[in-house]
Amino acid sequence: MTTTGMAQDELDLPRMLARVERGIAARLAAALKTAGSTVEEWRVISLLADGAGHTMTEIAEFALLPAPTLTKVIDRLVSAGLVFRRVDEADRRRVLAFLSEHGRETADRLTAAIETEWRGVQDAVGQEELALLRVLLTRMSARLA
Repeated sequence: MTTTGMAQDELDLPRMLARVERGIAARLAAALKTAGSTVEEWRVISLLADGAGHTMTEIAEFALLPAPTLTKVIDRLVSAGLVFRRVDEADRRRVLAFLSEHGRETADRLTAAIETEWRGVQDAVGQEELALLRVLLTRMSARLA
């Protein structure tokens, strides 16, 4: 027990969540590095793969990146010819980001790398446990938002 009366294992949950996240992120990062990308780039590319065009705010929220970091990631992707920016025709004050044709091909290649690595995670952890974890994390996320 701690001095506040809470059990230490209750207070250890944030560390355990971080450890699991880091373990999965490290596996995905290694797979993406082999494929020539990063987790941050993958998150951006995976959102833009829907073809809808997204604002920087939408991308930042989805990719879990602060605005300055996202700008650097988008700039790299634009320089690599994977992403392009276009003024939103509905609101000329907004700029939308889209995948280029080369970006779509890259998204397919990166998706294959992620899917292969994710199958390894599923094998290591078990699909039932991952499904339960997804449900629990979804509930927690909704309650803490």
